[in-house]
This record gives sequence, structure tokens and C-alpha cells, in this order.
Amino acid sequence: MARGTLSAALFGAGLLAAGSAGAAEPTQITMWSNWPDEPAKKEWVTARVRAFEAAQKQCTVKLSFIPKADIYTQAKSAVRTGQAPDVFYMEPDQPEFLAGGFLEPIDAYVDLSKLEDWAKPAWTQKGKVYGLPVEAYTVELYYNKDKVKAVGVEVPASAQLTQDGFRDLVRKGVAAGVTPVSQGVGDRPFPGGLLLFESLLRKLGTADYGRLLNGELSFKDPRVAETMTYVKELVDLGAYPKSFATLKLGESHYYFYQNPGALTFPDPSWFTGRAFAPAASGGMPDGFPLGIMQFPAMDGGQCPTCKTLAVAGSFVIYARGKNKDCAGALLASMATVDNGTKWMEQVSLQTGLKSDPSKIKSSHEDYFRELNARNKDVTYFFGTPLLYYRAKCAETYTQVMNNAFPAGLISVKDAAERMDAACLKS
Repeated sequence: MARGTLSAALFGAGLLAAGSAGAAEPTQITMWSNWPDEPAKKEWVTARVRAFEAAQKQCTVKLSFIPKADIYTQAKSAVRTGQAPDVFYMEPDQPEFLAGGFLEPIDAYVDLSKLEDWAKPAWTQKGKVYGLPVEAYTVELYYNKDKVKAVGVEVPASAQLTQDGFRDLVRKGVAAGVTPVSQGVGDRPFPGGLLLFESLLRKLGTADYGRLLNGELSFKDPRVAETMTYVKELVDLGAYPKSFATLKLGESHYYFYQNPGALTFPDPSWFTGRAFAPAASGGMPDGFPLGIMQFPAMDGGQCPTCKTLAVAGSFVIYARGKNKDCAGALLASMATVDNGTKWMEQVSLQTGLKSDPSKIKSSHEDYFRELNARNKDVTYFFGTPLLYYRAKCAETYTQVMNNAFPAGLISVKDAAERMDAACLKS
């Protein structure tokens, strides 16, 4: 029996004994989750908590849904004062929580065989796993099939335009008065870099792209400079919305599939959390002609089939919490193949929990079919830039590559110099 399974069994026996004695009041744990404005994810979390409470009568859960930015702000203070919730939402790009000793390993509570092997490294340190990787994603290039066709561009059977072909798409969109690429960075530190860094991955291949993100390859490398020059050309052609710098992530969704409409939308596959909400709540209109294309193949690129895969929304246990048995049992109850299948079925998004795709029944089967097609025979690179960048380097990425560069406010040369100054290891 796996250690996590044994721990869960012993804990269950303890709860049974306590229940038979009838003396103890149920232990209440607190849980902070993200996704207050994403109905499918919110419903999935709520259902898992309610099922846990029904099965474990000696534990109750005070569940709150809080925007991610607010969770991070509140948690950074709460973990130091001993006031943090027992279980809270976290992503692997916040290493200071782990480095500060604020997170409890989940190995003793959760059967790790129920997690995908590729998802575990995102939360592994010194042989211990510290987070339950519920949400995983690939970085995709969504597009409006009708609008793209209307401006005179045919997406090939491979679903991948050439470098020149994507440039032509941008030109034709601008000429037709349609924004080519919906994107906004008003409340997020990463979206503005999606098009550039996915292009860099395809240009460099996984090995040298990894070197770039690890500060071992200069942004002045000729291949990097060539790719940045290409993206700068797209920017200068008018690829992004004029409101790019202030447009929030949720608003960029609406901009793409509601008003005013755009040709393409680079976004992680968590896109579905908002897009598949009812149209009245900001989701896609019924019958929206959604397509998924590959990011363009770069001229002379080492890996046109490369793509980013990453772990996002996860749940962690507060190391100084007083109710870690209940907290661990909650995460153990979430880590099942059935729950992984339900996540994929209800949310239409990848998960780090093991699942059974053959049992998925979804009203979005066409979307799943196309997403699976775009992810067939690809070469994955694990992790987005902010999973690698830290401190000054991360700040520079946010200021330069996420904002100033795609906004057209800085040259290729200056952007490369600033990134090298902050990120390149001597």
C-alpha cells in the first residue's frame, strides 16, 4: 500500500473511532480557492468539498472563492503570522512559499500514483511533493474561423501558418479593420509574451529555449534577435489592440469572441474557463466559429511542433496549520481518477490528476477533438517563462516582454539588453 494510501486509511480509522465515541465536534478547516468568476471550475471544487464532507463527518470545510491576485497578496502576509488557511490555491510560479517553509509535503496524505508523472516535478523539491496539480494547460492559438476566412486567409490542414503566412494574416486583418491578435496585460504579468516566447520555442527548439529561460543564452543570440524582429514587425503592423496596456485578461476574452472581435487569441488552454461560461456571463456566443491553430512555424526553426505544457492551479497545505489531518484527507479525496475525469469533462481543460478520457462525456466534444488534434505528435516544453524567471529577471520580463515590447514602446536592441542585464548569468 502506498504511503499516502496508508495514511488516508489510518486517518479514516481515527475518524471512525472519534465518530463512534460521539464526543468530538467536527474539525473545521479553511480553504481558499481561485476561480470565483469561472463557473465550471468553481462547481468542480465545490462538489469535491461537499463530497468530502459527506464522507468524512469529522471534518467540515469553510470554502471561499477569491481572485488569484488577492489570494497571493493575503497569503503572503498570512503565512508569516500563522493566520493562513489550512488549504489554499497556489501555482508553481510562487516559489517563495516553498522556500520559506510555509508548505507541507502532501506525500503522507495523497496517493501520488493518482497524479500524472509529468505534473509532479512542478511541485517536487528534495524528493517531496508539495502541491496537488489540479489544473494543467498548453499554450494555444485560438482563432475565429469565419473572420480569418473573411479576410482572405486559408488555414492549412496542418493548422500551422508559416512565418510569412501569419504576417499576411496580420496585414489583412488590419486592412479589414479587424484586430489580428486579441491580448491585454492590464492585470496580468504574462500574456504579452505569449506570441513571442512560443515563437522563440519553435525557433530554438527545447534545449536552447531552456537555456534562454535559464539565463544561459543571450537575448542577443542571432536566432533570438531574428524572432524578436519578426514579432516587432507584427506589433508595428498593428497586431494588438490599441487598448493592449490596459485591457484585462477577462476583457481580452470578450474582445476576441464578443465585441469588437479579433482574428486570433493566444491563450493557455484554461481559455475554456471563461469561454464556455454562458454568453450573458461573458462567455462565447452560441455557435461561435472557434478554431485552434498552431503558432506559426519560424523560418529555419528547430522545432515547429514544439509547444508549452505547464501546471497551473493547484492546492497546497499550510505547514503551520493545526488541522493538517483534515487538510490532507481533503486533498487525498480530490486525487482520484474519477475526479480527474470529471475535471476534464466539466472544465474542458487538462489536469495533473490522472483521468480516463474514454469516460469523458461533454457538450464540447468538438472542442476536445480539435484540442487533441493540435496536441498530437507535438514536442512539449515544460513551463512558461515566469516558472523560470525570478526576482529582477521576472520583473523585467513583466515590464519589457509582457508590456513595453508588444506595446511597441521599446526596440529589439533595448529589450534584449534589458533582459540580458536582468537574466543572463555570467
